[in-house]
Amino acid sequence: MILFDKEWEHLLRELAPQVLGAIVRRFHDFAAAEDAVQEAFIEAAGQWPRDGIPENPRAWLTHVAARRMVDHLRSEHSRRRRETALVTETSRQVFHASNVSTDFPEDDTLILFFMCCHTALTTSSAIALTLRAVGGLTTAESARAFLVPEATMAQRISRAKQTIRVSGVPFRLPEKQHRTERLHAVLHTLYLIFNEGYLSTTGPDLHRPELAGEAIRLTQILHSALPDDPDVAGLLALMLLTDARRDARTGPSGELIPLTTQDRTLWSQEKITAGTSLLTQALSKGAAGPYQLQAAIAAVHDEAPSVEETDWPQILAFYELLRDMSDNPMVILNHAIATGMAHGPAAGLALLAILDSDEWVAGHHRLHAARAHLLDVAGDYDNAIQHYKVAAARTASLPERNYLLSQAARLAVL
Repeated sequence: MILFDKEWEHLLRELAPQVLGAIVRRFHDFAAAEDAVQEAFIEAAGQWPRDGIPENPRAWLTHVAARRMVDHLRSEHSRRRRETALVTETSRQVFHASNVSTDFPEDDTLILFFMCCHTALTTSSAIALTLRAVGGLTTAESARAFLVPEATMAQRISRAKQTIRVSGVPFRLPEKQHRTERLHAVLHTLYLIFNEGYLSTTGPDLHRPELAGEAIRLTQILHSALPDDPDVAGLLALMLLTDARRDARTGPSGELIPLTTQDRTLWSQEKITAGTSLLTQALSKGAAGPYQLQAAIAAVHDEAPSVEETDWPQILAFYELLRDMSDNPMVILNHAIATGMAHGPAAGLALLAILDSDEWVAGHHRLHAARAHLLDVAGDYDNAIQHYKVAAARTASLPERNYLLSQAARLAVL
């Protein structure tokens, strides 16, 4: 793995999907294009520190990756006529006439999202492939988003690439009438990328602003293209209402500050206003879906002047609707926490016990952290300390680990 400083890392992460999108659209071979782009990035890692960043780094990377694809085509095709047709005339025609409809935004990253959400794949496989190839998440981060082992996620991504390779279905942006069937997967992928950016599951930083910001940017573009879609509006509202609290979630040293002790004057009123307007718009379209309900929960938190004035019964009602829509264990966990805040910790702890037999979440640090919090509220400090420590040992996020250990230490001296 090639390591870069923060500036380089951010630049390459931003350029990766753009370059990959251009190469895939030009050559229509996702697996080979991904390898070619990786080789271009390795070459950049060797040259740019020495020679400086090119004036147009995206064009430089695209040119090098295309050259690598030419090498690949030469090794795959023996006859010069076939090679020349693919590398020159046909490739340029494909690049400019790849069925990218004029009614859709010309954003390479968003187009690549729709391309990765291939009709030959199941929704879960399409999302896994998109997270890894376009979203900037590692295989391990994608696995944590799905609550599956890393090896399972790696196999899922590999099978997705193979399925696309043998499907015979063109790898390109679908026509307008077929985009709807891919929209669900695209939205869920953006949702998971935002979540990883807002609360990183690994590493020394609580936030990954470049991920959250890119998810918001792409969802805003999507909303501009589909202004009447309530799920798109609901997802964008959720992102804005959640991201509004970002500046208050960390202290001077990057330490985690929980919602209960955040300085609410640091919350972005501009994002809260925009998110609330989008939520109202989305809810006016009819039945509320998961994104609208989560946005509504975020709005209740944002509107509360203090944690004591938070309308927990209303939040609980929204979580009950979410729970009825999905068997996602994280929804059940959050529903239990809301129950504990609305009706007392004993009620919440009773619901958390249901998850102890769930293979996907029983060993997850969030279950132990939630139990520790409710035990803390209940005054059962010894058991709360135990679960805070278990949760700290099981998270890969350093700020979360430090916060959980600090909570255990706080209770130890009471």
